[in-house]
Amino acid sequence: MTSARPPFSDATYDRAALHRSDQDWLAEAWTRARVVPVSPKSAVPVTADCRVAFRDAADATDGVRRFLGLVGEVAYFTVTTEPDGDNWTTLREFGLQADELDAGLVVSAIALEQWHQRHTHCPRCGALTVETQAGWTRTCTNDGSEHFPRTDPAVIMLVHDGADRTLLGRGPQWGEGRFSTLAGFVEPGESLEAAVTREVFEEVGIGVRDVRYLASQPWPFPASLMIGFFARLDGDASITLDPVEMAEAAWFTRDEVADAARWTDEQAQPDPSRRLRGISPKLSISRFLIDQWLDGAR
Repeated sequence: MTSARPPFSDATYDRAALHRSDQDWLAEAWTRARVVPVSPKSAVPVTADCRVAFRDAADATDGVRRFLGLVGEVAYFTVTTEPDGDNWTTLREFGLQADELDAGLVVSAIALEQWHQRHTHCPRCGALTVETQAGWTRTCTNDGSEHFPRTDPAVIMLVHDGADRTLLGRGPQWGEGRFSTLAGFVEPGESLEAAVTREVFEEVGIGVRDVRYLASQPWPFPASLMIGFFARLDGDASITLDPVEMAEAAWFTRDEVADAARWTDEQAQPDPSRRLRGISPKLSISRFLIDQWLDGAR
C-alpha cells in the first residue's frame, strides 16, 4: 500500500510563532539551538545516511539567522551560508531518504531563503526592506509596511475515467516517454476546484467532474504549495492539446502505469516500444496521486 501522505506534508515541529518577536527569548534559544545551514542555492549539508548535518550554534557559520521552531525544548534555527564542504546537496537529491523532521525543517529553511532573495525591496514604494520577526517578515525601511512570505497555490490532479484509465501528460521540458499528472497555478479569485477544471480543459481539452481533494505538499522550488486532487472524466475523452503547455498527453491503463512506475523506481531500461516509459519520482505529490490510483482509489 502507498503512504497516506506525500513527502514533506507532515507537521513535525512546533513553529512557535509567538516567540518570533521576543528578542530576549530568541537570544537565549540560540545558545542551545540546533542549526540547519542552507546555501543561497538551497543546498544543505547531509550525512552518509541522508540525515541533515545539524550544527550547534557555537559551530555555526556567521550569517543571516532565522528561527524555524521547536521540538520539545530544542530550538531550531537556519543560517544562510556558503557550502564549506563536499557533503552539501539539495532536497531533490536526498529528500526521499530524509525523515519527516529533517525534511520539514529543510523545506521551511529553503522556502524562507528563496523568498528573502526575491523580496529585498518594498512592493509599495520600492525602498529596501529588512528582515524582522526572526526571518518571517520583511519591513520597509521607508514606510514601515510589513511583508510576509508568499506561497503560490498550484493544483495538481489525476484525471481518470472512472474505470481503468488515467490521463497523463508530458510538457516540452520532459523527455520522450516520461509522463506525469496535469498541474497548474490557481488564478486570483478562483477556487481550487475551479482551477482543476480550468487547467485540465486548457491543457488537454477534457471536461471533468467529481473533483476530490486528496492531499497537499509544500514544494519550495521556489515557493509553491501543491494541492492534489482526483477528477473524473466528464463527457468526451478526446484530447486537444495546448501546444505551448503540452507536448503530449494520452490515456493509459493501470497495467501500463504500473509498469512505468516499476521502471522508474528501479531505474530500469523500459521497453522502447512503449509510449509510457517513465512517471514522476516518489518525491513528488504527482507520484503520490498515481500510486493512490494504482491502489484502487478514485
